[in-house]
Amino acid sequence: MSVTVYVPRDSSALSLGAEKVAKAIAQEAAKRGADIKLVRNGSRGLFWLEPMVEVATPAGRLAYGPVQPKDVTSLFDADFLKGGKHPLALGATDEIPYLKKQERLTNARVGITDPVSLDDYLAHEGYRGLKNALDMAPAEIVKAVTDSGLRGRGGAAFPTGIKWNTVLNAPGEQKYIVCNADEGDSGTFSDRMIMEGDPFVLVEGMTIAGLAVGATQGYIYLRVEYPHAHQNLNAAIQAAYAAGYLGKNICGSGKAFDLEVRLGAGAYVCGEETSLLESLEGKRGLVRFKPPLPAIKGLFGQPTIINNVISLASVPIILDKGGEYYRDFGMGRSRGTLPIQLAGNIKHPGLIEKAFGVTLRELLYDYGGGSATGRPIKAVQVGGPLGAFMPESQFDTPLDYEAFAALWAVLGHGGVVVFDDTVNMADMARYAMEFCAIESCGKCTPCRIGSTRGVEVMDRIIENQDRASNIQLLRDLSDTMLNGSLCALGGMTPYPVLSALNHFPEDFGADSKAKAA
Repeated sequence: MSVTVYVPRDSSALSLGAEKVAKAIAQEAAKRGADIKLVRNGSRGLFWLEPMVEVATPAGRLAYGPVQPKDVTSLFDADFLKGGKHPLALGATDEIPYLKKQERLTNARVGITDPVSLDDYLAHEGYRGLKNALDMAPAEIVKAVTDSGLRGRGGAAFPTGIKWNTVLNAPGEQKYIVCNADEGDSGTFSDRMIMEGDPFVLVEGMTIAGLAVGATQGYIYLRVEYPHAHQNLNAAIQAAYAAGYLGKNICGSGKAFDLEVRLGAGAYVCGEETSLLESLEGKRGLVRFKPPLPAIKGLFGQPTIINNVISLASVPIILDKGGEYYRDFGMGRSRGTLPIQLAGNIKHPGLIEKAFGVTLRELLYDYGGGSATGRPIKAVQVGGPLGAFMPESQFDTPLDYEAFAALWAVLGHGGVVVFDDTVNMADMARYAMEFCAIESCGKCTPCRIGSTRGVEVMDRIIENQDRASNIQLLRDLSDTMLNGSLCALGGMTPYPVLSALNHFPEDFGADSKAKAA
């Protein structure tokens, strides 16, 4: 009887040698006459254990990791196909605490299924949300999303149902669904994991969005640095067309939705929705003035939904199990779950999907295991390169949009980058200004000029040139960027800069008592 062996095919596992491991297992099985079925699944998101190999047994899936090609012979010697003991044995996959304590709604299939197999998707509750949506009126679909409390997972946290309702009621000859897959924040990878590990859930979510607002065309705007996601998305879209889940007559309903992937060149500013639209229209990625909002006048001047990958990938389970089911997770106005990405100086980096309300300290120590160096964690940056630096005194803050806003911090896309006590926060503040200077589209003066002047001011502070005056100048410059920039790139660069200065003044050579808001 054939034994199913799983070896991840996503870019994280591949970068750690998964392809060579898969070949070694196939060769060793052939050599020994072992009957195996090799399935290339997505990563479970436990990156310190990748490549993690799983074997399907009567007792469930058992895990081994991290496996290298040199370990394969000994795995066969230990009879791992029957769950044999081996130094790399991790036990039942579902019982690994890092996974067991999660609430995986959006990532429910990631790491479990073959990501490009439609049959596998259907066998694991796929397309149940779409089938429900096909029997509902557009306003009913929008209401279900509104009732779920889902907010944009790309960073702005705008209520998804309100955005959809605006597009539903906006007049337009052609409406569009655009997925912002330009994931560019440092330390973030949840979009990539979905697109590589379960692309059908994004395809299904976008199809439901089209039915909800009367849009018949969708685009996934994907950064060119994600070739494996590109490959899997196209494979999923092709399979969905072949099976009638996309096209002019979805599942025989007479309703239409077409979808394709468009590649962006990787400019950070194209993660801003209006720059993305400009790029999608074939123009240079420059920020547009608002109003009009994209929901009223978006792609090619037509009403357009722009949502992030995780937002759209969360829709199928809402339409499958209902808005109330999803809303029952979370706290306050932050409902549902958030895929949190642990990166940087952390012992156990990876993806953790949890309901809102989990604290930073739980994530850093219960899941992350502390810093990789074993030194005290000095700060974390949450929400990408434009997120605030948070000191240890704020680690008990629950992950909640309002709780973070009260601390002048942002949850953003759920990325958490960890720094131990050897980091110099003045250097990190300079990096934030330099990042903005490099990535600015150049349309508005506060961002274009302010970030360049900011790097110069930071250099003078670090070199102790008239430090007190230059710190005040840095605050004034940050105030101008915060209030005068056209989009979040310039407007949020002061978050890491001022949070570093306020929480760690000693790294700037400033008086620790002279903190400012």
